[in-house]
Amino acid sequence: MAQYHIGFVSTRLAGTDGVSLESAKWSRILEQAGHTCFYLAGELDRPPERCYVVPEAHFKHPLIQRLNTDLFDDIHRSPSTSETIAALRRRLKQQLRDFVERFRLEMLVIENALSLPMNVPLGLALTEFITETRIPAIAHHHDFYWERSRYALNAAEDYLKAAFPPAMSFLHHVVINSYAAEQVALRTGMRSTLIPNVMPFETPPPPPDAVTASLRAELGIGADEILLLQPTRIVPRKRIERAIELARKLERPCCLLITHSSGDEGDAYRQYLAEYAELLGVKVLFAAERFNHVRGTTTDGRRIFSLADAYHAADLVTYPSTLEGFGNAFLEAIYYRKPLFMSRYEIFKIDIQPKGFQVLAFDDFIDDGTVAAVRELLDHPQKIQAMVETNYELGRRHFSFEVLRRRLCPLVTQSCEAGSYRL
Repeated sequence: MAQYHIGFVSTRLAGTDGVSLESAKWSRILEQAGHTCFYLAGELDRPPERCYVVPEAHFKHPLIQRLNTDLFDDIHRSPSTSETIAALRRRLKQQLRDFVERFRLEMLVIENALSLPMNVPLGLALTEFITETRIPAIAHHHDFYWERSRYALNAAEDYLKAAFPPAMSFLHHVVINSYAAEQVALRTGMRSTLIPNVMPFETPPPPPDAVTASLRAELGIGADEILLLQPTRIVPRKRIERAIELARKLERPCCLLITHSSGDEGDAYRQYLAEYAELLGVKVLFAAERFNHVRGTTTDGRRIFSLADAYHAADLVTYPSTLEGFGNAFLEAIYYRKPLFMSRYEIFKIDIQPKGFQVLAFDDFIDDGTVAAVRELLDHPQKIQAMVETNYELGRRHFSFEVLRRRLCPLVTQSCEAGSYRL
């Protein structure tokens, strides 16, 4: 099999967000197949010798934030916004060209930068660069703008139609759920390949160690407290208030641990959750600064735990989202053999639940029956063990690295062999 230099492009490839984590799994599989991966983004935590940092590619760059304020606050766009976007598009396109030339790239994998318009100039630059060069490219779509209410009112319809995602027959679109495949076909006329999110079920996680054992004491979680883990960003669609309500309704000593930050959607929801928890008398730890995908140390010398540590320490994972592109936290809980309390969000009902996974699920609100079921499970460890082992085997069958390998590697080969690429 031919081996290629492959460049990953996104706004950010760093930290514990779903796009960063899934792209790392893709690059791991591609590297195992003999390819060499490189990275362009506004923020990167990949090997420095493989990285090309472009500050303007980040969605948090001040200029990009100013543009987004004008594009997505009402239906009017100023001429200066259009001119700035055009200038940034040209600058970013040149950066893409430099990235490709520096690392002698033969293919691009675009991670969410052609589906969610967090950086409009980057999406336009990518669309134009791919069109001009015909470089083989896969657009890996995790979320789309039509799934987010904050993009419903906008002055960017021309940009959205041009690049989010672009309707180009020589660009391979990859989606993570079947509903997204239907929407891409309906809105662009393009077919797409379904590759779900995965975990390395072929290799069970290492067992907890002394560092994991120290987590409760370091974070002030009592030995008698039920540790509820909310391993998601703090954004409204995660509906974390339902996890707070569960902690209150259990009427037992509980601590809700939230391992991620608010991300790009502001801190108002975090403040609401803090006030809501105080009102209900629920202990909540907002501990994003103490967690990453790997262990480390904060600038003031405190331990940074891995997400694996959080899962190992948890008694129950809470996942009450209203909307998910697929469900990273779902798969992670299955992988670390933890029981799940979750909502039946749409993609779960369509693509995951029919496979037979056993979870404690609710729809719109938490009724007494759901609370009783959670109590019953927590009181019977043998039932938890049977549940998590069944789920792990289903995860191995449907969402393993082998599933990713079988679907991704042939797509890369097909894309590169069919290309008519020239700089």
